[in-house]
Amino acid sequence: MRFALSDEQRQFALGAHPVDLVVACEELGHHPLPGPVAESVAAVPQLLAALLTGARARDWLAALASGDLIATLARPPLLPCALDADAAGLALLADAGSVWSALPGARLESADRARRLFAVTPDQALATGPDAVTAVSRAIDHGTLASAALLLGAGRGLLEASTRHARTREQFGRPVGAFQAVKHALADVLIGLEFARPMLYAAAIALGGNAPTTARDISAARVACADAARRAARAALQVHGAIGYTLECDISLWLAKVRSLSSTWGSQAEHRAVVLAALVQDRAGAWS
Repeated sequence: MRFALSDEQRQFALGAHPVDLVVACEELGHHPLPGPVAESVAAVPQLLAALLTGARARDWLAALASGDLIATLARPPLLPCALDADAAGLALLADAGSVWSALPGARLESADRARRLFAVTPDQALATGPDAVTAVSRAIDHGTLASAALLLGAGRGLLEASTRHARTREQFGRPVGAFQAVKHALADVLIGLEFARPMLYAAAIALGGNAPTTARDISAARVACADAARRAARAALQVHGAIGYTLECDISLWLAKVRSLSSTWGSQAEHRAVVLAALVQDRAGAWS
C-alpha cells in the first residue's frame, strides 16, 4: 500500500533541520550504504519541495519519506552522471536554471563497484526560471553537505575497523596496536575526524539559518571531512597490510566509498577555491 503523508506531516518532514540530515548521513556512511544517498535523502527532496506543487509532488515526497522511492540527480559539470539511474524511480537532470525528468543512457565505470553511474538525457521539463536557479543551488548545498557527512561516517567506520584489527593482529609476539607507530597513525585519524565534525555541524547550522557564509562553511566542512576520511583510508591500509587491498576484506567497502565520494559533489580543489574566495572577500580578517 502506498504510504501517504498528510499536509501537516509533510510540512513537518520538510521542516527537518540540516543538522538532522548530517546526523543521519554520518550513520549511513558509517554503515557504507550503497546507492544515491545524498541525492535521494538531501538534494532531490529540496528540488521537489521548492519547485513542484500538486498531487505529483506530494506523491513523490511521500514515497521518498517512506522509502518506496529512490531518486537520483545529475547536475553537470558538478555531477556529470546520475547514480543508479536505471533502478531509481525518479531521475532528474538540472542545470543552473532548469530541472527536467531524465532518462538513463550509457553506463559508465566507477571506482566503487557498488556505484552504477549513467549518462542521462532530458525528458520532460519540470521547472525553469529564477525559482529553479535558487532551488538547484540550495539542493546542491544540501547534497554537498550530505556527502561530507557520508565521508565523515566512512572515516569513522575505517577507524573502528583498523582499531579492532590492531588489537587482535599479532606481530613479534604482541598486538600490532602496541607499536607506537600504529598508535600515532590511528590517533592522527581520530584527531582529523574530531576536528572535522564541528565544521560539519557549523555548516549545517549555517545552511539551516540561510547564513551569508553558507557556501564557505559547506565547502570548508567538505574539505575537512574528505581529508579526514582519506587519512583514515591510508591508515586502514597500513594497519591491515596486504589483506586491506583485497575485496574480501571488509574495509574495501569503506575504501571504495571514500575514493568515489571524495571526487564527486565537487573536488577538494574546487571547495578550497570557494573558501579562499570567501577569505579574500572578507578582508576584515577572521571568519564571522
